[in-house]
Amino acid sequence: MTTVASVLTAIVAIEHFYILWIEMFSWENKGKKTFKGSLLDELFKPTKKLAANQGLYNGFLATGLIWSFLITDVLWASHIRLFFLSCVVIAGIYGAITVSKKIFFLQAVPALLAILSVLLSNF
Repeated sequence: MTTVASVLTAIVAIEHFYILWIEMFSWENKGKKTFKGSLLDELFKPTKKLAANQGLYNGFLATGLIWSFLITDVLWASHIRLFFLSCVVIAGIYGAITVSKKIFFLQAVPALLAILSVLLSNF
């Protein structure tokens, strides 16, 4: 795969590890700042375990993207990468519909660009 596809995929993976950190380990601090306006301040403490669960799923997405770098078969790596990037896009679209339109631009758009670059690198 091209360098562009690899860089964009790495950016998406790093972003989702960052989301994991916010949701699992800094929900009541950084989470409040990040999701200001989406959730009342008094709800962060009682939703800490729910956020941690969401963070874990973001970690799975990021780990799947990192896994795609470790696969030596180019076609198989491309398929794995496209699968996990597609999951990120779907999560970003759902987040945009249910929480904030900003999520589409922060999560789905980078993943869509990475998908496009992976597909173009396969030709």
